[in-house]
Amino acid sequence: MDEQIRQLMQRVRRIEIKTHALSNNVFAGEYHSAFKGRGMSFSEVREYQEGDDVRDIDWNVSARFDRTYVKVFEEERELTAMLLIDVSGSLDFGTQGQTQRQLLTEIAATLAFSAIRNNDKIGVLFFSDRVEKFIPPAKGKAHILRIIRELLTLRPMGKRTNIGVGLEYFMRVVRKRCVAFLLSDFLDAHDYHRQLAMARRRHDVVAVQVYDQRMAELPNVGLMKLEDAETGHLQYVDTASRRVRQAHADWWQQHCTRLDDRFNRTRVDHTRIATGSDYVKGLKGLFARRTAAR
Repeated sequence: MDEQIRQLMQRVRRIEIKTHALSNNVFAGEYHSAFKGRGMSFSEVREYQEGDDVRDIDWNVSARFDRTYVKVFEEERELTAMLLIDVSGSLDFGTQGQTQRQLLTEIAATLAFSAIRNNDKIGVLFFSDRVEKFIPPAKGKAHILRIIRELLTLRPMGKRTNIGVGLEYFMRVVRKRCVAFLLSDFLDAHDYHRQLAMARRRHDVVAVQVYDQRMAELPNVGLMKLEDAETGHLQYVDTASRRVRQAHADWWQQHCTRLDDRFNRTRVDHTRIATGSDYVKGLKGLFARRTAAR
């Protein structure tokens, strides 16, 4: 048991070092720009200057001092961020030196460190086909390390995926508007469009799809035995057949097209990141698109 704890702490430390450095050095300023605070709060009044918006004129103060004054506002920077993390069985798949779950863990940790670096609260909801665990939003490094330990050690009760269940629970327990990062491979047979649209109306929802490169393209390695990690279904696939490989590629393309359409219709910003790739590039692209759209 002591050895298991030691190995766990080593894994936590490795992820902490890598993702904390990324959030400090690579994403400096970008998270802040991409995710605004609650809005603008009144700061002070000052005399009107050429170019000021006439809608900001404080008519009461102006009348009192017989000069034109405008209200000055500042951004309320502090946010609450939530990580909605899929922990279903399909995330254990990986062929590029890491599983989808390992990739998702690093992305989640990087987002968490970026949040606390900007003095934001961060919370987590783990879900499969049921709600597995909820960690309320809080601040601090100790809180982030707890989240990383849960990412590494959580053993879900459910194997399958139901994104709608996770979204419904999230909306029940988090009433105050927040930024919600939905991290999943999105291999879900359920229709969760209604829950996603509702969550987007109440919160700022951002989707991060993780996938293994072999999901997009089967290798030509002959007869292959495949097992569905969520259902246990076994089948043999002849990857030497060009028709089989093309059918799989067509299925993947259709899946991604449906996802993109769903995110676009619900106005959910999203990105797609493969195992073995530079996830920093994917996150930076997502942040940049959000900043440019403002």
